[in-house]
Amino acid sequence: MTRTGPSSRNLQQQRKKRTCRFCDNKDIYIDYKNEKRLQRFVSEQGRIIPKRITGTCSRHQRQLVTAIKRARHLALIPFVSDAVS
Repeated sequence: MTRTGPSSRNLQQQRKKRTCRFCDNKDIYIDYKNEKRLQRFVSEQGRIIPKRITGTCSRHQRQLVTAIKRARHLALIPFVSDAVS
């Protein structure tokens, strides 16, 4: 019996490898005071989005986590969301 459509192995091979936006643009600096940029890497619930989803490299993901935690501590971004689900 043959299956129609692409197999899961072919889909994995066809996915485009995400590149780190901080490595691509050398002029972007990860700063805890720039809460607008940090909000991009935090989910609606307030969780930090993992690097396998955002595509950042290990080095910049560590810098992001540190910056997000500093911004949370200074109340620039919330620890959790205000919305009740």
